[in-house]
Amino acid sequence: MEQIEAPQDRVEALLQEQLDDGSVRCNVCQRRCVVPAGRRGWCMTRLNSKGTLYSLTYGKVSSASINPIEKKPVYHFLPGSTWFSVGSLGCNFRCPGCQNFEIAHMAGFVSTYHLTPRDLVGLAENQGCSGISWTFNEPTLWFEYTLDGARIAKKRGLFTNYVTNGYITEEALSLIAPHLDVYRVDVKAFSEEGYRKVANVSDFQGILRVTEKARSMGLHVEVVTNLIPGMNDDDGQLAGIASWIAERLGEDTPWHVTIFHPQYKLSHLEPTPASSVDRALAAGQGAGLRYVYVGNDPGHPRQSTCCANCGALLIERYVMEIHKNRIVDGACPDCGEVVPGRFTTNG
Repeated sequence: MEQIEAPQDRVEALLQEQLDDGSVRCNVCQRRCVVPAGRRGWCMTRLNSKGTLYSLTYGKVSSASINPIEKKPVYHFLPGSTWFSVGSLGCNFRCPGCQNFEIAHMAGFVSTYHLTPRDLVGLAENQGCSGISWTFNEPTLWFEYTLDGARIAKKRGLFTNYVTNGYITEEALSLIAPHLDVYRVDVKAFSEEGYRKVANVSDFQGILRVTEKARSMGLHVEVVTNLIPGMNDDDGQLAGIASWIAERLGEDTPWHVTIFHPQYKLSHLEPTPASSVDRALAAGQGAGLRYVYVGNDPGHPRQSTCCANCGALLIERYVMEIHKNRIVDGACPDCGEVVPGRFTTNG
């Protein structure tokens, strides 16, 4: 029997492997922590209590808001729709330039409140949202809650979205994928050195494999790379990301290259220069990507969607607002070219 509601303090974790010495291996994220009795995993959100692993953040909400899907950013799935966005605590990365380090790194006291999966879905419905987006911190960390919420949301006709760093395990993805519509993943670099600098992890191949699996399972996938000067914006890494997207996800997969704004432990850096953006766009073009977008740069022409065949303006955006949407039945009205993605709730 599936568990939909849970106590407010803790819930038994899924995908745990109990070991002979009383420790437990967590198989939700690719760290696969072996957690001794009485200790927490690397993310600090999972506790081994007497040989059983428990999630400590089930239903524990740190941030919630109603946002357009463009904020994720996602551009090819129901443009202009609003989503109930919710986050909790913790992360399995330690990105020095994290936008939400207070909740992701649990830096100091963060106020939270409890929200059951049913109440979460009810709030989304009452606010007229098209779907629910687990974001702000890494959704894999409160996997059990997102799974329960996604199950209910799909039964009630809502769409669902993970905004993720991609460090989820393949077995965890297999559990939630049937209840998930959109997989918006960060590919933060394309070398072990780059990932160490940007996220404090080195093995990024698992991120690529899981993203490929998400695509093969029918999820709508869009990729984001935040361009951090001197860390991941060299020609080799940009070409690597672009080629991987084209070859393994498909040339129609949207790639968002976003401007880095200095903050947290990287506040000493300069914002992303225009030359880095130009190199990323050239890498995307060289790999044959048909939809490369530029984010965090208000007014940049690459915020809008143009037909990959005839070049006609299809969706005019400014920041997160849709000023014009000319797509008809999922295609360009001028030449009939099909635009990949989902542009109406009817498919």
